[in-house]
Amino acid sequence: MLAARLHLGSERRLEVEEVPVPEPGADHVLIKVEAAGVCLSDVHLIDGTLTPLYLKGDVVTLGHEVAGTVHALGPGVSQAKVGDRVVLQAGELRKGAVFTRGVDYDGGWAEYALARVDTLVPLPDDLPFEQACFIPDAVSTPWAAITATAQVRPAEPVGVWGVGGLGAHGVQLLRLIGAAPIIAVDPLPAARQRALEFGADHAFDPGESDLRTKVFEVTGGAGLAAAFDFAGVPAVREQAAVCLGPGGRLVLVGLTDKPITITHGTMFSFFQQQLRGHYGSQPEHVDQLVQLQRLHRIDFARSVSGVLPLADAAKAVHSLEAKEGNPIRLVLKP
Repeated sequence: MLAARLHLGSERRLEVEEVPVPEPGADHVLIKVEAAGVCLSDVHLIDGTLTPLYLKGDVVTLGHEVAGTVHALGPGVSQAKVGDRVVLQAGELRKGAVFTRGVDYDGGWAEYALARVDTLVPLPDDLPFEQACFIPDAVSTPWAAITATAQVRPAEPVGVWGVGGLGAHGVQLLRLIGAAPIIAVDPLPAARQRALEFGADHAFDPGESDLRTKVFEVTGGAGLAAAFDFAGVPAVREQAAVCLGPGGRLVLVGLTDKPITITHGTMFSFFQQQLRGHYGSQPEHVDQLVQLQRLHRIDFARSVSGVLPLADAAKAVHSLEAKEGNPIRLVLKP
């Protein structure tokens, strides 16, 4: 079968190669991959910003956003049947440690992939694989950040910095739970327009000198109850922090190794504001989102910016890294 494999070492490289089709063991099934999302984390794995923590060896098939059908069952597996439509959780728990699919073990940028049976999430028949594959991570990460880490409540004013793969879904999900007003901040005009189309009440350019004043104006002087950094940029974090109201939470979702600076530390403490780190999601968040889609409460059709063949994995990575066409999610289809 074809698989897009990342070779680690002194010079990392992504190669689409012919490899043997894996055999499912106990508690595992073989998935025929129908769609796999291309994430900025994949870009960072290739460029060396991220490194697998638990990977055995120095080669791994990328892809942690995967949807497909059950193709074969391992010995004794009865919790699934051949033909089941599923999306895969982005990782699994092993002896208390979270192993990430496509990072710490082989993922879904391939024609077939192994999955432990407890990581299968059934899909409704009317949800296309191309729209389902990125629910784990691209949708579940902002959903968990909003509902679990930030604990946003209805009618709370919120800000979203960065309207890319995570932020675009963040705007939709904040609208779903009743946050108001929703303020999107992005330097790209197309991204700001998209934010308004996805449900933001206001969309501002972070380069505006009076951004803080505008945020407080449209929130009736209250400031933000929660601000989300989906970009992973230090300047974004500093800007978002000064837009918080009393008791406001700054939630760091985008990843960066740069230092975090709170410019006005005394005011941050006086107004009892909070800094909250966020990473990924839990299995129940994926289950919740699939249920919400099953009931047609949310639509992921607009999130698919392009579908490319697996053989063009490197092209998809370049397009995402270069932000060609301002994509939300690019999808690989074997």
